[in-house]
Amino acid sequence: MTFLNKLKSPALAGLFLLVALISCEEELTSIGAGVVGGEPFTTDKVEYPVFAFNKKIEAVQTNKIPLYQLGVFEDPIYGRTEAQINSQLVLSVPNPSFGLFSQAVEDAGASDESATTIQEEETVKEVFLYIPFLTRTASRRDADNDGVDDLYDADSADPNSDSDEDGVSDNLEKINGTDPLNKDTDGDGINDDTDTETARDIFAKRVDIDSIYGDRAATFALKVQRSTFFLRDLDPNTNFQQAQEYYSSQQFSPSFVSDVFYDADTLTISDFQILIPKVDNRETEDVDESKEFNAIGPGIRVPLDPAFFQTNILDKEGSQELASQINFSEFFRGIHLTVTPSVGKQLLFLLDIAQANVTITYEYDKVDTMGTITDISDDETIKVQKDYVLNLLQIQGQSVNGNAVNTFIDEALPPHIADSLDTQKNASRIYLKGGAGSFAQINLFDETNGREIINEIKSQNWIINEANLVFYIDRETLDAVGPLSVIEPPRLYLYNAETGVPLINFNTETTVSQDLFGSFLNYDGIIQKTAGKGIKYSVKITDHINNLVVRDSTNATLGLTLTTDITRFSILDAMLANGEEQRIPLISTLTPLGTVLFGSQVGGQNADKKLKLEIFYTEAN
Repeated sequence: MTFLNKLKSPALAGLFLLVALISCEEELTSIGAGVVGGEPFTTDKVEYPVFAFNKKIEAVQTNKIPLYQLGVFEDPIYGRTEAQINSQLVLSVPNPSFGLFSQAVEDAGASDESATTIQEEETVKEVFLYIPFLTRTASRRDADNDGVDDLYDADSADPNSDSDEDGVSDNLEKINGTDPLNKDTDGDGINDDTDTETARDIFAKRVDIDSIYGDRAATFALKVQRSTFFLRDLDPNTNFQQAQEYYSSQQFSPSFVSDVFYDADTLTISDFQILIPKVDNRETEDVDESKEFNAIGPGIRVPLDPAFFQTNILDKEGSQELASQINFSEFFRGIHLTVTPSVGKQLLFLLDIAQANVTITYEYDKVDTMGTITDISDDETIKVQKDYVLNLLQIQGQSVNGNAVNTFIDEALPPHIADSLDTQKNASRIYLKGGAGSFAQINLFDETNGREIINEIKSQNWIINEANLVFYIDRETLDAVGPLSVIEPPRLYLYNAETGVPLINFNTETTVSQDLFGSFLNYDGIIQKTAGKGIKYSVKITDHINNLVVRDSTNATLGLTLTTDITRFSILDAMLANGEEQRIPLISTLTPLGTVLFGSQVGGQNADKKLKLEIFYTEAN
């Protein structure tokens, strides 16, 4: 049934249609008065009270989540947060055979009739941990599809722009396999416009990386250790019927770590792809593959201790420890990651560790028969190189293989903020902080979610054209922190706190692009700035108010938090003060940012900025 079908009188239904047509040409507030079926009508705006209550999050579920935080973030309002990751490693193939043959086949080689079955002597050559940085999809980074990300493109709307000014357009360089951001791709002293001997695709592309908070020019330390903590998949307290939940308060270091695989403090961030040389294939005599490269996205790539992986992975071939993922997780319980920026700096990464891996590169012996299987006189034993990959997590459809936990170590909140949380009082300031931070509960019309005002609105037979919750930013507080500038959250997220469902009408939404600022534009919640500083957020809840007035929906408590991805609606468990448990949006745990908004109890010079519900309506007189 449509909204028009539910209106109580034919006159009002006609009125609604006329107002809709007129509003396409004029602003709502300029309509003034008119006549529908001989009855005059007026439009107006009214403001209603809103009640906000600050809630502290003591800990939030942080295992098997889509993104993980790693590093240190210094919020000038809320203080320091250190984020660590403890992750299992997942066998890419259970019970792996290294080289050509399983260990059992190698051991039986002396008694079989094949000259190619030998002890392969697999030896680890190198081990690398790789964690890619986040980026937007290529189509959203490169609007004109010329091979240059918009951030570095001289003209992101023109594929024929020449970003490196070498006389060759970006698009033609993409076709030629040369670098559109480097006049001399191969560094031979001849610019690309005249060089006829530049090999294709031998350069590292520059990529617009994302979700790195802090000083990107700062050096940082990375420590990779062996985890000794067993991460269960199922909860024994539920008779192993439900998934085990781990919370952000779970700390693994120093009690549950041992071997150090990597520890260095001179790492830097690069937005260039990482080029990994290929291995020459001796069977292609005319081509030297060692001059070619595999390119992987920008990220953290560091060597790990090869001796450990020799002893505990390759030398375990055919053992019970590698027979299954369950056995392996019990034997090698995972790795623990910490990032520490240089003194006086802050640096925190948001990472998709399902794309991360540990690659073991090893060599093994192989009998080359020279194409004559039956003639062993020309056989030669050669060294062959191969990779075996351990993943941090594996995502297959809706399931996640492996387990990882994000630990948040937060310093104590400033007293004036701590004293404003969980007071059960209508707040003068709303404190929003991601991670294991804080959120707000919002009640409309009165403190107890009553229906008295809703029933009054209903009795007026108003047509509600628009309803907004307007949250003004406390600029005085944000500007008072001095040289440490606040990174302002780009968008607010309002949802039904009792069901976890977002207040978005997907049937009437406007989406122009699948990103934070292009999705669900009617719902809004996007920060509005003046001179580069945030002033307010407005969240449109027209459908929610119509549901309350027209459809007698429950006046439920709403939840307010932050979002960096408006398309994620999952909820997860959180531990609040006094042992209270509540489901909160997943997305609020995936950002370190925070802000301060005006609440309802605001007076003096800021009285016009107090939290309010604005309702624009049409009424038949």
